[in-house]
Amino acid sequence: MVRSRITGTGSCLPDKILTNLDLERIIDTSDEWITSRTGIKERRIAEEGQFTSTFAAEASRRALEMAGIKAEELDLIILGTVTPDFPFPATACIVQHEIGAVNAAAFDLSAACSGFIYGLSIADKYIRTGDAKKVLVIGAEVLSRVVDWTDRNTCILFGDGSGAAVLEVTEGDSGILSTHIFSNGSFWNTLYQPGCGNRNPATNEQTLLDRLCYIRMEGNDVFKHAVRAMEEAACTALTANGMTPADVSLLIPHQANRRIIDATAKRLGIAADDARLFVNLHNYGNTSSASIPISIDEANRTGRMKSGDNVLLAAFGGGFTYGSALIRW
Repeated sequence: MVRSRITGTGSCLPDKILTNLDLERIIDTSDEWITSRTGIKERRIAEEGQFTSTFAAEASRRALEMAGIKAEELDLIILGTVTPDFPFPATACIVQHEIGAVNAAAFDLSAACSGFIYGLSIADKYIRTGDAKKVLVIGAEVLSRVVDWTDRNTCILFGDGSGAAVLEVTEGDSGILSTHIFSNGSFWNTLYQPGCGNRNPATNEQTLLDRLCYIRMEGNDVFKHAVRAMEEAACTALTANGMTPADVSLLIPHQANRRIIDATAKRLGIAADDARLFVNLHNYGNTSSASIPISIDEANRTGRMKSGDNVLLAAFGGGFTYGSALIRW
């Protein structure tokens, strides 16, 4: 069967680290409060002159190097982000130029924290239908620039960075077995950025006075829906492939909040301390669409995934969007 296979992974994070102790000096919070509620200890923050495209391009170069292919061999570039360099053009086009992928079509997609899985699903379909042979899928964010640093409920959560994966056509047993994407728009205003679109443009003085260009979140509602949605997406992938949670070698969930991660894993019969559960949230915080590709690259480079392993991805994000992918490594 013709399917797509990840042949190279890469990630890139800012050097600047913002710890919980650093946040204690900025807002009314504490390391204990943040850690107990989120599991986050530190996050990476972009510095002046660094943009979403900066990290996306470098993660892409590292993924291409691992795959052993040149950028000009790419047929397509898909970039998941909610923090593009500009409203337009697509940041994917900037990355295309930066890495020299002169033969690739390029576009952005907005699915929040599910962005990479959405992109993976599209890339997989392009390869399975024969319309592409080599596709680059990226998740990249600079969330620190849309975070309200006076809101302790949101600013503690988010970090910056990028991850990327090269997909190529394969006829072997390994590769992406299936992808599954969903959305429920009835909850769109539970996690969103109310300003800087055309409803509340940045040119409107009131938008700025009301701090509408920053992330807004109803935390309790997000928690309830996230756990339920990621469980549904994960079970859908397993059922589609005739598997159970016992067949999963590694579960890589979106790194949003440790409580969400543990609750989702528990529903799948995987304990919080099970080696099959991948967690790096404590180091990077919630990097939205970059979360899963950063995790895949880290797991790949540290030997957490072996040939033949069944790797289950699950994500949930604003929209609400959610999705899963099951991969035989």
